[in-house]
Amino acid sequence: MGELSPSHWLIVIIVALLLFGSAKLPKMARSLGQSARILKAEMNGLHDKDEAEDAPPAAAPQVAAPQPVTPQPVASQPVATQPAPQAAAAEAPRLVSQDGQAVDRRH
Repeated sequence: MGELSPSHWLIVIIVALLLFGSAKLPKMARSLGQSARILKAEMNGLHDKDEAEDAPPAAAPQVAAPQPVTPQPVASQPVATQPAPQAAAAEAPRLVSQDGQAVDRRH
């Protein structure tokens, strides 16, 4: 009873399909694989960190000084601007007739 035979594995697979459904099993396997990869990467990172702490410190690399950037002239072109929005009036907007007279449409 210590080892699972192929018939036992078949029963386990059928029970898993009945419990979780055929759509969720691939998603669960993918998630498990991603978790294993993340765990492996973290373990390698810890291992590398331990090796880096044990190694003697290396000389600091020489960094070249940044070169100054000279601005290039830009050809001036007319720029279209939008008028600034006016402050909201306390009153409702007024209508203007064709002869320029204000028309009040409030009742």
